[in-house]
Amino acid sequence: MRVLALSPGTVQQQLERLPALASLAEQLDATLQVACPARSRQVWSLLPAVDKVIPFEFEAGSTLADWANLLGSVREPDFQLSLNFAEGRQVNLMLSMSHIPTRVATSGFSATTTARPGEGWLAQRQEGFLQAIGLSLNAERFRLSLPAKALEEARSRQPAGDGPLLLLAASGISSDWPPEQWQQLPETIRSKLASLRTVVLPPGGSVTSRAAQVASADVVLSSCPITQLLAVYSGVPLVALGADADQLPSREGLRVVQAPAGGLSNLTPQDVLNALGF
Repeated sequence: MRVLALSPGTVQQQLERLPALASLAEQLDATLQVACPARSRQVWSLLPAVDKVIPFEFEAGSTLADWANLLGSVREPDFQLSLNFAEGRQVNLMLSMSHIPTRVATSGFSATTTARPGEGWLAQRQEGFLQAIGLSLNAERFRLSLPAKALEEARSRQPAGDGPLLLLAASGISSDWPPEQWQQLPETIRSKLASLRTVVLPPGGSVTSRAAQVASADVVLSSCPITQLLAVYSGVPLVALGADADQLPSREGLRVVQAPAGGLSNLTPQDVLNALGF
């Protein structure tokens, strides 16, 4: 079975949809093609069921020719199902002219099946798309399958030693926990655990490389929503700074430290140490 997903939005939004499309592919024994913005295409390389990514900008600036080219791309294969995460007249016209018999969306005149909004944490909320065609989703169960080469490269960058590896990944935005606190924290922990190793993961860069470095860590401390999702999908213990309680699943090894009044700048080092188990 062939399935088309129309997936606009940010890298984070693409990551939120990964478990749903992985579960769909598993339950239907399907291969996937995903149309998404070029800046987000690396996300879908993390999902083996995706055999083609179609770069497409869904913003209002897309021309009639752009939509015609996309229609040509989706009419050529024999798709049996589409999941449309986009909205607007153009995408509905394009899907209406396709030969796809089952078209799932939350709204729009091209939809043959309507998806109801899901509940739960970010990735679990996509279940409505699967329920619309009689499938289910347990997003917490989803795990990334990363290339061995990417994991080997991540391990080669780690500091020498046998101690636990703490990966630090700040969001880099102005309202984040202050840089001096991020810098001081490893030294504070080493006064209690001398064998600690640390890796600092800067914002941006390759999604595959970031995922491999996260998966190779023993503990992740992050205020970056993308890194937090990658840690969840890797099953690595995570302390998520600044996340809301409903953004991530509730499970052992995952602690959410919500921002206090005034933002993360008012979070004390001891608050973070407590969350890390010190």
